[in-house]
Amino acid sequence: MTRQIGILLYPDFQLLDAAGVTAAFEIAGGFGGAAYEMTLLSRHGGLVRSSSGMAIKTVPLAAAGSFDTLVVVGGEGHRQAMNCPELQAFIRYQATTARRICSVCTGAFLLAAAGMLDGRRVTTHWQQAATLKALFPEVMVSADAIHVHDGPVWTSAGISAGIDMALALVTEDLGTEVGHRTAQQMVVFYHRPGGQSQFSVLLEMGSTQERFAELLGWIRSNLKQRLTVDILASQAGMSPRNFSRSFRAAVGMSPARAVEKLRLEAARERVERSTLPIEA
Repeated sequence: MTRQIGILLYPDFQLLDAAGVTAAFEIAGGFGGAAYEMTLLSRHGGLVRSSSGMAIKTVPLAAAGSFDTLVVVGGEGHRQAMNCPELQAFIRYQATTARRICSVCTGAFLLAAAGMLDGRRVTTHWQQAATLKALFPEVMVSADAIHVHDGPVWTSAGISAGIDMALALVTEDLGTEVGHRTAQQMVVFYHRPGGQSQFSVLLEMGSTQERFAELLGWIRSNLKQRLTVDILASQAGMSPRNFSRSFRAAVGMSPARAVEKLRLEAARERVERSTLPIEA
């Protein structure tokens, strides 16, 4: 069975929102026996320019058929697109026939404007979560989730999180093996659970001070080694005493605590990616 996937674009959409989801379905379809057929849609059809300047050819809404899954992408143009009556009507109509209605990043604003998210738990890009909640108070916004599945509605966080959502959709359709093989082919993790934070520990630490960003990356790549304060201070080119004081001031925790958090995150990622059973 070939599942029809509609991907809704609008001017100034985010290119990776569309490309990441499209690539996941395309690759999965190769493993699943032509499991998916994709149609890129826009209000009037023709070339639609992304925020990067790259344009994609689309089919007009009037020529669109029915879809198993509709995906609405995000982008800088979401504010104007969400107020378009034609797009709202199209989304509402597709919701009556499609098995799933999905959004990537700020595509959630279009779903909310069409009334698809009232009373549902959803997510979007962390920078836009408060705005989504303020504009649509009936929507339950999970600001830190990677993707959220509530009934027939799937929403994902910013940009690359759309790939995580697409892999979850593929797994639901075609099983764990195809989902895993698709992730391997795309060279991405399989899979980050939807409830996992949008931020990695490394990003949270590195965002506080550029001074230790390179060291934090080195620690993340050398977690199997013995990582004492003396070793870390030497790597940073500092005395142990000055390093400990400066690191705590910049990162907000001791070097030992930072190493512990990074090791815990790495262990969690290994468990999430593993297909082996966990024994009690």
